[in-house]
Amino acid sequence: MSVSHEELAQFLRSRRERLRPADVGLPDTGRRRTPGLRREEVAHLAGVGITWYTWLEQGRPAHPSEQVVRALATALRLAPHEAAHLQRLAGHPVMGDLELAFTPDHQEMLDQLMPLPAVIQTARFDFVAYNRAYRFLIGDLDVPGPGGTNCIGRFFLDPDWRERYHDRESMGADLASRLRASYGAHVDDPDWNAFIEDLARRSPDFARLWDRGEVGRESGLVKRVTHPLVGDLRTRTTNMWLDEVHGNRFMVFVPVDDVTRTRLEQLDRLTAEVSTVRTGTQ
Repeated sequence: MSVSHEELAQFLRSRRERLRPADVGLPDTGRRRTPGLRREEVAHLAGVGITWYTWLEQGRPAHPSEQVVRALATALRLAPHEAAHLQRLAGHPVMGDLELAFTPDHQEMLDQLMPLPAVIQTARFDFVAYNRAYRFLIGDLDVPGPGGTNCIGRFFLDPDWRERYHDRESMGADLASRLRASYGAHVDDPDWNAFIEDLARRSPDFARLWDRGEVGRESGLVKRVTHPLVGDLRTRTTNMWLDEVHGNRFMVFVPVDDVTRTRLEQLDRLTAEVSTVRTGTQ
């Protein structure tokens, strides 16, 4: 794996700037010109040279060892998923980075989960396959729209799709941070970079949230949408990686209340005339 120097530098800066001295057991010496810890404080906590650490944050071609990466993760108080992201950015493999293909068995699972909405997405949130309930959860996914066959693209670029969501700021931040968590394993992929650059150019909201540098994981966020046929739906997603960490993700939208459960059953009846499973590439 190669090192993404610019992304590594940006990630280190964003994690350093979110910390206060008290967070790492250092005395607070008063107001600072810039937020967060100083570079020399991080270097001291990690046991590395200040000049060398500065080079990392400047995006110079330094190559930190796995031991140094672990020390930086500890110094910056990174959560496990953030530490794994840092390892990938530094060019070190993370156990479980395997990718497997979508199979007919996965499609059968989608079919059996009706009337619960279920979808298989790539790590980049491209639709691989979905059942009828998910097809009509927001709008008819078989009808082309802005953002194409990508969940994040639809959210940030399709006004009809986006308008159905409540708590759009929280939802957008959640999507952007989870995309960045997956991006760490694909920083040299031209398709990924082109996708992110195009989305940032077309959506100022996405660009703003992406620039925060947040790395997220499945948050348990309750997703609330207003469906034109059955009204408000409140769900929480249950996620399974079909191929360990960075390939296809199997997602099921579980109702959080009896009203939503009843309305999903109603939506199932209203859409029963169409085929049960559609793939995102059809």
